[in-house]
Amino acid sequence: MKGLVVRNTGSWFEVRTPEGEIVQCKVKGNFRLKGIRSTSPVVVGDNVEFVRNNEGTAFITHIDDRRNYIVRKATNLSRQSHILAANIDLCLLVVALKQPTTSVVFIDRFLATAEAYRVPVAIIINKVDLLTEQELAEAESLADIYRDIGYEVMLCSVTERIGLDRLPDLLRGKTSLLAGNSGVGKSEMLNYLVPDAKAKTSPVSEVHLSGMHTTTFSTMYDLPDEGQIIDIPGVKGFGTFNFEREEVYHFFREIFRVGEHCRFGNCLHLSEPGCAVREAVDDGRIAASRYNSYLNMLDDQDESKYRQGY
Repeated sequence: MKGLVVRNTGSWFEVRTPEGEIVQCKVKGNFRLKGIRSTSPVVVGDNVEFVRNNEGTAFITHIDDRRNYIVRKATNLSRQSHILAANIDLCLLVVALKQPTTSVVFIDRFLATAEAYRVPVAIIINKVDLLTEQELAEAESLADIYRDIGYEVMLCSVTERIGLDRLPDLLRGKTSLLAGNSGVGKSEMLNYLVPDAKAKTSPVSEVHLSGMHTTTFSTMYDLPDEGQIIDIPGVKGFGTFNFEREEVYHFFREIFRVGEHCRFGNCLHLSEPGCAVREAVDDGRIAASRYNSYLNMLDDQDESKYRQGY
């Protein structure tokens, strides 16, 4: 039988058949995807085949080829990946500049990984109602950096229902992923988009000004107006997986574009003579924050930096 994985509870997977039946499935211990070392071989968004045995237990036996997926380095197993979701038409990356503050490095690492695995991203800067006039201007400046690169960026407040008008058209007919740090308002966003989801929300920690996890398992929800959205647990840090130093700049759109004009074809845009990227950073055509994120990704030996709070 065929179906779509709509929920991952750790040891069980809920698979929805074309007829709408939800089947509780497991995977056998030796089930692995060829060429991928992952903490879990099956994720929400996978199209699978499964069989039922005589005892009534269902086992996933096959995963169809994925169009794309979002992956990060596993928290404690540096040689393994942690795939967040598969077959995604659009990722909504929800960030905040206050309570809690999302690191620009986190944003750029996420975007670079999405570029590498061919996942389109729209950035949602949430909680603008908490910003002072100066902070709001800073948020607009940050949004302009990413808009100039070619990303869709929205400034909004889910709780105050500000700046959300474009979301229904953006998501209609798509399978979308809702991602971001804990505490940035993902659960509020999910409840706005899917009122029946009734996702739990939690205030930001007053001590650490960081979010607390409210989403436990990855789940796919049907949108009221055609389409689906996948909600995943909040991501604390984002360790990139399986990137070679020589290819990192390929996943920064503006650096890749300008880098074609460097004197040397193998330029890493560090201190090489005739580097067009360094020149573009110096004259403001490439944002210094983006270039710094690029440098950060070139030095991925220290695993601890992925797990520091933002």
